[in-house]
Amino acid sequence: MLKGHLDAIVLAALEAGPAHGYAIIEAIKTRSSSTFDLPEGTVYPALHRLEQAGLLASTWTTPAGGRRRRIYSLTKAGVAALADRRKAWGRFSHAVDMLLGGGRAWPA
Repeated sequence: MLKGHLDAIVLAALEAGPAHGYAIIEAIKTRSSSTFDLPEGTVYPALHRLEQAGLLASTWTTPAGGRRRRIYSLTKAGVAALADRRKAWGRFSHAVDMLLGGGRAWPA
């Protein structure tokens, strides 16, 4: 069920502000009530793909006493893409609700 929606989920996880990869994974897990407990091997390729597409930007930082981390943030294009994906999701989920929720008989 996640297929085709991972990019939107990652963009949404970064809406609250910049974060490193592990924090993004934890945000997705927490905000989905552990429904999406995604492995690094799923999230990091998505982060790289979204950055190459210009939807994310990243910088390297080294916290005091910590190890070097890459911090990701939404670009203006990423904010716009998230808005577009939310609209598309709204249309899609409404259609599925109508079909699975016992809405109007099909075909009309």
